[in-house]
Amino acid sequence: MPAEPSQKEVREATLAHLQEFTRTRVGVEAYVEPKTNVTPTTVMLVATDGEWTRRRVPDVRAAAELAQTLGIPVYDVQRTGYPQRVRDWNARQRIERRRASS
Repeated sequence: MPAEPSQKEVREATLAHLQEFTRTRVGVEAYVEPKTNVTPTTVMLVATDGEWTRRRVPDVRAAAELAQTLGIPVYDVQRTGYPQRVRDWNARQRIERRRASS
């Protein structure tokens, strides 16, 4: 059975994924999602076309530092809400999945 990755390895993998997402998409912005009873604090990166990716972060400050490292704007989703383009992207993906399974 493979060993669990270390916290450092998890952080490095998260950063690499988010750097790649930012590098290969246009107009990426970060949205910080607060910790709840069910989920940890997360950061959701959203591209201009609405494509998104989400990863856990230790806290809000870490999310802000991550956005600064990536050179992208960061927003508190509790203040701004999610951009409409995320809902539009999700709707397009549902339609494409239905078409593919028909």
